Amino acid sequence: MNTPKYKILVVDDSDINRFLLTELLKDEYEVYEADGGKSAIAFFDRKEEVSLVLLDIVMPDVDGYDVLKAMLQRGLLEEIPVIMISAENAAEYITKAFDLGATDYVSRPLEAAVVRRRIRNSINLYAKQKRLAEIVAEQIYEKEKNNDMMISFLSHLVEFRNGESGSHVTHINLITELLLKSLGSLDPKYRVSLEDVRRIRTASSLHDIGKIAIPQEILNKPGRLTAEEFEVMKTHSAIGASILENLTGFQENPLVRTAYEICRWHHERYDGKGYPDGLKGDEIPLSAQIVSLADVYDALTSERCYKKAFSHEKAVEMICGGECGSFNPTLLQAFREISDELHVSLQSNRSSLQEKREIQSIVNGILNGTPPEV
Repeated sequence: MNTPKYKILVVDDSDINRFLLTELLKDEYEVYEADGGKSAIAFFDRKEEVSLVLLDIVMPDVDGYDVLKAMLQRGLLEEIPVIMISAENAAEYITKAFDLGATDYVSRPLEAAVVRRRIRNSINLYAKQKRLAEIVAEQIYEKEKNNDMMISFLSHLVEFRNGESGSHVTHINLITELLLKSLGSLDPKYRVSLEDVRRIRTASSLHDIGKIAIPQEILNKPGRLTAEEFEVMKTHSAIGASILENLTGFQENPLVRTAYEICRWHHERYDGKGYPDGLKGDEIPLSAQIVSLADVYDALTSERCYKKAFSHEKAVEMICGGECGSFNPTLLQAFREISDELHVSLQSNRSSLQEKREIQSIVNGILNGTPPEV
């Protein structure tokens, strides 16, 4: 089987220069030609794939520098090495080419062996860099996947111990993401990056981790909690924060810091009447404010040992009417804006029975000290 040839684009307004380079390279590479800067840019806009560009500097209308700028704007210089080929040997020409992203610079008159070696070196270097980037990306993906899996198991452990449906964490994740995106579109001061959205969404899974220390008779009490029992229940936010705060070696990890904020302060109220610290307004971190509203909505619309589920419409009415706490007015506006989308998304994203069985099997194994069922 023949190995596919690397593709090279030769950009030069001189017919003879293009011919000489094509003849020099055609046995080893698949060579394309562009008779000037405009043709080269059109070539890139057609999404043609090449492994390297040989680029002249001095060309009419669109010169080699403009081609480099166009490639930079299209994000191509990270993927495609560019070797400048020119009779201009002045230092300022060479420096400008490198400043604009050229990989190498070869002066005319050309030496065939030098050109071949420079091309081969540039293609090999970029291929190695690309493979290294792929390896790093794979490692990051695996690490994030493993982190997400462990967080999911841990949060579901708390859910099942708390007698919840097994989908509470999934719902909190989804509601948190929708609220973050809607809130950012309403007010620029609340706008966050996609990376922040992912981090806050993931951290929201651990909002109730402190409940692992609350007696089960309180967690699953079918009736109303006594004043004393409620005081015990309220400690779960500080306990969860303490668990995260004492993760040796991870205290400065952004995900852990965000999870700490959410654990400790997702029961604070915008009017300052929440717990454990009585924070008010935007003293409450944005992550905790959003998870607080998400938690209230899902609690209202889910059946629990002490209550029946409210309808989506009734839950929205209760939250926006101030019956279930005090929230940031802009956050409430964002909540109203996503209300319909939220209802549809939660209906279509409920965990399958099989997924619940698998998670329940693993959790039972953890609780009972036995291997999970397969």
